[in-house]
Amino acid sequence: MNIDFECTMCGKCCHDLRLPLTVAEALAWVGRGNEVQILCEALPWPEEPAADNLQAAHKRRRSFAAMSGSLPARIVVILTGAFAGPCPNLQADMRCGIYEARPLVCRIYPAEINPFIELDPASKGCPPEAWTPGLAPLLRGGKLVDATTAGLIQRSRAADTADAPAKQALCALLGIDVAALANEGFVVHSPQRAVLLAALEQASAAAAVTGGAALKAPTSEDLPVWRFVSNRRATVDTLESVGALGAWVDPAGETPFQYLGFYPAAA
Repeated sequence: MNIDFECTMCGKCCHDLRLPLTVAEALAWVGRGNEVQILCEALPWPEEPAADNLQAAHKRRRSFAAMSGSLPARIVVILTGAFAGPCPNLQADMRCGIYEARPLVCRIYPAEINPFIELDPASKGCPPEAWTPGLAPLLRGGKLVDATTAGLIQRSRAADTADAPAKQALCALLGIDVAALANEGFVVHSPQRAVLLAALEQASAAAAVTGGAALKAPTSEDLPVWRFVSNRRATVDTLESVGALGAWVDPAGETPFQYLGFYPAAA
């Protein structure tokens, strides 16, 4: 597959987003007075996968170990710059107001950071003319050919791995211990800006002291305890049957978090 691309500055990719951020980028984002939300998903991890399971290895690198009842798990935490409507940094002429300091994900767009997701122009907000053959080459034979973008993707993946201990510390500091089941949705936590900024600074400093290593030895006694939630009763029943701490999310109820489900609720 060959894909050419050139930005048309339509601004569609800068509206109504939860923009994935590194820990450093989240600190800067909150420092500018913008909102950051914390998305959490949980992966049941009863045993280590085979060494040649590349997708599992990718998930492991960007997560931290936890327990849910008697079930070992991995927790993926995504820090997102959240905004409805235009990005707070988007100017009237559709130019970025922090262009030189914009997040990695913005620099990489429209390429995919996840190595297991194939770039599909139809899934992007860019107009058809942005993909006109003859523009700057992006993919050739399905492979990324833009060296700058490829380097940025590697930086992003490295940050995703290096940030996992800080994200674990951040959740502990904020008392966050609830996640959605991976592939079913996300739990969204929205701490107050000042509280989040202080916790981000503390978690980042703690992770820096350890050099990015795990903050605690990965034994079941030391691992944080997390709860899984779902808007589907069958999922909760299955989780509980394997020893996990599961709870059903009532779509009409009030919770201290937001549940973003990929499927309709099923009682």
